[in-house]
Amino acid sequence: MITDRERAAFEAGIKLGALYHQFVGTPIARETAAGVEAAIEQAVGLQPYVTEIRVRLNCDMMVSNRFGYSELSGRMFDAEITTTVGATVCRARLHLEDDYPMMEIVEFHETSRDTDH
Repeated sequence: MITDRERAAFEAGIKLGALYHQFVGTPIARETAAGVEAAIEQAVGLQPYVTEIRVRLNCDMMVSNRFGYSELSGRMFDAEITTTVGATVCRARLHLEDDYPMMEIVEFHETSRDTDH
């Protein structure tokens, strides 16, 4: 049997991994970054157990090609997600660490709130 803590961590990790692999390669420009951030937050936020998500993209890494846009790379992501399973809350993030996009669990805590979304 899996615990709520294990499930909350799994849900956070699987969603960050999906976020990373689903959106890498997306055409992007500095002018559209905020809209892409919001679209990612809205899409990932629909998934089960997600209670909060924040996505920021490093616009300084965006270098336009000859057609005026860049491609989203994993190194550009700074994302934080919170999942809640039962009374367990897991906060995890995707961020650049030593020039590599890393995912990590930031914290767990218990709450009296019980939700499956």
